[in-house]
Amino acid sequence: MGRGRAKAKQTKVARELKYSSPTTDLAALQRELSSDNGDGQHNGDRRGDGELVDEAVTDEYGEYRR
Repeated sequence: MGRGRAKAKQTKVARELKYSSPTTDLAALQRELSSDNGDGQHNGDRRGDGELVDEAVTDEYGEYRR
């Protein structure tokens, strides 16, 4: 027992998250999308340490997807 207040609070927070529209920083989004690291590679081709990732080596289940 005694869960009514906690459940009501969770419901309130869930409704706020569902129906609120947070402000989007369009200037920051434009900077992020237009930034170029200069070497012609996409950020998805690199690990966090900057080393290029070979997809054939990292995809251990690739042969099963065909």
